[in-house]
Amino acid sequence: MKKAFITGFTGMVGSHLTDYLLEHTDWEIHGLLRWRSPLDNVSHLLERVNEEDRVFLHYGDINDEASMHHILSQLKPDYVFHLAAQSYPLTSFDSPVETLNTNIVGTCRVLETLRIIMQTDSSYKPVIHVCASSEVFGKIPKEKKPETGIHEDCPFHPASPYAISKVGTDLLGRYYAEAYGMTVMTTRMFTHTGPRRGDVFHESTFAKQIALIEAGLIPPVVKVGNLDSLRTYADVRDAVRAYYMLVTMNPIPGEYYNIGGSYTCTVGDTLHTLINMSTMKNQIKVETDPERLRPIDADLQVPDCRKFKEHTGWKPEIPFEQTMEDLLNYWREKIKKMGVTLTR
Repeated sequence: MKKAFITGFTGMVGSHLTDYLLEHTDWEIHGLLRWRSPLDNVSHLLERVNEEDRVFLHYGDINDEASMHHILSQLKPDYVFHLAAQSYPLTSFDSPVETLNTNIVGTCRVLETLRIIMQTDSSYKPVIHVCASSEVFGKIPKEKKPETGIHEDCPFHPASPYAISKVGTDLLGRYYAEAYGMTVMTTRMFTHTGPRRGDVFHESTFAKQIALIEAGLIPPVVKVGNLDSLRTYADVRDAVRAYYMLVTMNPIPGEYYNIGGSYTCTVGDTLHTLINMSTMKNQIKVETDPERLRPIDADLQVPDCRKFKEHTGWKPEIPFEQTMEDLLNYWREKIKKMGVTLTR
């Protein structure tokens, strides 16, 4: 039986990827679990973990070299999905050093550990996915944005410490493929969302605030940042299907792909879509919160995904409205269980 190892297992993408692999493969799924990681996103998997039914947890941290070597040398997974990161752009302005260390040095630890294991066992040849981000392209002037969208070879212009860290992640993946012949592919996933999305991201904090308003826990005011930024949305469930296809459909060492949805709108349009789904849509007001504004914003995030689509045949399937409805319902259910919670 093949084995997949997922860093960032407890995150939105890692948990959905696990769900997808359980349904569509017979692989064992091995997740990296930090000692302090919340288990909310994987609570539905814990029974399988307890019964050792294809899902296994390994305590460790990409910032801890010893734990990475111990886990990977014993496990020798066939597939590695490196998703773990400090993944919040706004947070990175307050914690730039932690962001750079986790995302660049942490990625290097994962890849270097695998390289050393491969060096001692020449028969071991894992397929590795390194998850970078569309944020590497950053703030592209409107007059310089290609008509077909941002393609793989557009220049990087990172607009946050997070984006800078993902440039390092991106280049490390390609370096290990080119220097050591490792089968490493890098992805720049554009905005992807859905159930379990963290509340530091704009569409999720909108949905969370609306759900809190509906529950009568906060006044009918949604606080927002920059509503003019343009985003192209994919559903997280389409995104993890893309990641599976990446590692199973003729993986090419050193390749890098832009992946994203097909629905493009402003952040403000996304807000109004969610408000219009609310039972209190006529009472909700919108208020700009200066603390939600980035010092500099990546504001034209529209991808050209032809390279990946031509290689794999992947295309997004879940409509934007369905994604937003599922996200809002996720927060409604979560707040019903939790009650009062932070608004951001």
